[in-house]
Amino acid sequence: MNSQYFVNLLIIAISAAFINNVVLSQFLGICSFLGISNKIKTASGMGFAVIFVITLSSIICSLIYDFILLPMDLEYLKTIVFIIIIAALVQLVEMVIKKYSPALYDALGVYLPLITTNCAVLGVALINVENGFDIVESIVNGFATAAGFLVAIVVLAGIRERMEHNDITVSFRGFPITLVTATLMAMAFYGFAGLV
Repeated sequence: MNSQYFVNLLIIAISAAFINNVVLSQFLGICSFLGISNKIKTASGMGFAVIFVITLSSIICSLIYDFILLPMDLEYLKTIVFIIIIAALVQLVEMVIKKYSPALYDALGVYLPLITTNCAVLGVALINVENGFDIVESIVNGFATAAGFLVAIVVLAGIRERMEHNDITVSFRGFPITLVTATLMAMAFYGFAGLV
């Protein structure tokens, strides 16, 4: 592997995490982003679960697409196959979290199974295929996208924890001020656009 390949991997990582942030630029995965971002602890738990699912699904989906679907001319089945893979991975994550961290499992509640329908997870698998990424590029893109999700959800959770102690106008309390905050975060992340 030459140095140009590593530069390309770095560009993919920076672009996926900051410039094309899955939540703040592409607006994928909003349900869990807004629903779990009340506390930093639960937000980080969700973020790490998403990192695991997106990274592993990027690996498996890339391998299945390259070595099974493409050679057999079954590319049209990619969405269905990817959804099945993601659902199985989320079930695995759910079982592991339930066994090793029951408090986090209870805190995540309904949002943990929602990772299955989190369009960010499926979106990354499809973006990897559409961009023609090889297995290493798919892993880097998947991990960096999930890391960008983690950064965004933890930052929003930190801001929301601080806002609990502020005097906010009644009409803005709850989700209205959260949406305004998310909008300002998206504008801030837009500043990364010229980075790469």
